[in-house]
Amino acid sequence: MKTFKGLDAVPEGYGPSAVTIGKFDGVHRGHRAVIDRIHDIAADDDLSSVVVTFDRNPLELLAPEKCPESLVSVRQKLDLLASTGVDATLLLRFDRALASVPATEFVERVLVDTLDARAVLVGHDFRYGAKGAGDVSLLRDLGDKFGFTVEVVDDVTPEGSRRVSSTWIRELLAEGDVRHAGELLGHTPTVTGIVVHGAKRGRELGFPTANLSPESEGLIPADGVYAGWLTDAGARYPAAISVGDNPTFEGVRKKQVEAYVLDRELDLYDHLVEVEFVDRLRGMEAFTSIPDLVDQMQDDVERAREILVD
Repeated sequence: MKTFKGLDAVPEGYGPSAVTIGKFDGVHRGHRAVIDRIHDIAADDDLSSVVVTFDRNPLELLAPEKCPESLVSVRQKLDLLASTGVDATLLLRFDRALASVPATEFVERVLVDTLDARAVLVGHDFRYGAKGAGDVSLLRDLGDKFGFTVEVVDDVTPEGSRRVSSTWIRELLAEGDVRHAGELLGHTPTVTGIVVHGAKRGRELGFPTANLSPESEGLIPADGVYAGWLTDAGARYPAAISVGDNPTFEGVRKKQVEAYVLDRELDLYDHLVEVEFVDRLRGMEAFTSIPDLVDQMQDDVERAREILVD
């Protein structure tokens, strides 16, 4: 996949193309349905398949008090988009200048002049341009004027009623329901970060863990213990993962992600690793004694092994 960071990065004469536009937070099953349709149109009409997205949620600038946490970082989003097989992603910086561009001018500058769009796919609630003045009706009119078709893609509703959305996935992660969230995403919820030195309590208890930096990328699920995977330099290992503040001990920072790799000890300090959350084993709890904690950790490891390995 080619990544163009800004309109000026797109080569002169790029296209013609089939384009979709959106935040694509999480690149979930709803997004992938749109991208699949883009692929079909691009293949039928010999077009380049292009995703146009932004370097942040527009609400971060326009209404920060209403802006939710992102499911993925920009880097993670680009990696996920690349995995869909799309030909190119145009990443636009959402700043005051872009936010003030009128709807018609946005279409001319981005879709027509830069990408030579011949087909544009959007959701039924798609809005664009200054103050969200542009809608699907206007987009169709502009398509007639500039020579591109507009197709509205139906929502993906796997359970018959509620559509797949980033909002729904955030709710599931807040509940710790990573399995359901993964089904809606079409991929496993993942946090990426640098392994840092911790208090080494896990090592003392016989369960050495890789502690992720607080500056990790990706939305961390609810406190608890999970079965999942740790990936380091392409090698993927089954793991039992703790998220939270370790209430048995004092002075542990909030929302700490610790991954215990099953059956092997690895030197991962300063490595950039991915931690995937497959299923929740239990909530976070305080134990009255260290032996009770160790017994529970042993049980967590065995349950994680059953889910991941057996």
